[in-house]
Amino acid sequence: MPHDSPTSGLPEPAAGSPLNILHVDDDPLNLRVVEEILTAFGHRAVKAQSGAEALVHLSQQVFDLVLLDIHMPMMSGIEVLQRLRASLGPQRHTPVIALTADVVTRRPDEYRALGFDAFVSKPILVSQLVAALQQVTQRPPPRLRRVS
Repeated sequence: MPHDSPTSGLPEPAAGSPLNILHVDDDPLNLRVVEEILTAFGHRAVKAQSGAEALVHLSQQVFDLVLLDIHMPMMSGIEVLQRLRASLGPQRHTPVIALTADVVTRRPDEYRALGFDAFVSKPILVSQLVAALQQVTQRPPPRLRRVS
């Protein structure tokens, strides 16, 4: 990662090692589909169904990145991001990728202006998700694992 990166103080996973990813979405089907994609590439997915649950996970574990749904009841993904960035400790600099089907209200550059590191629209395409993971972790593309 570049030296001026806010995550430069965090340990960086070795190239090819699995990422520890927190995926936050209020839709159980979305959580399952994304988990299958992530595990097919050798990554570990921890699931949270609400913003509050996500913040608990982030206070207890270290994640390489967060996939964060924007539109959730009780606490939006934007509010989760704001609370994460305002928190103390190294997790506040964890890269966060916005996930949303709403491409009308805000454009991808507007999500970046809010503090997200990348944006992936729903329905999620594997190629877009992999590209976003590479972008925020500055890692070479992973190899797809054979799933039996």
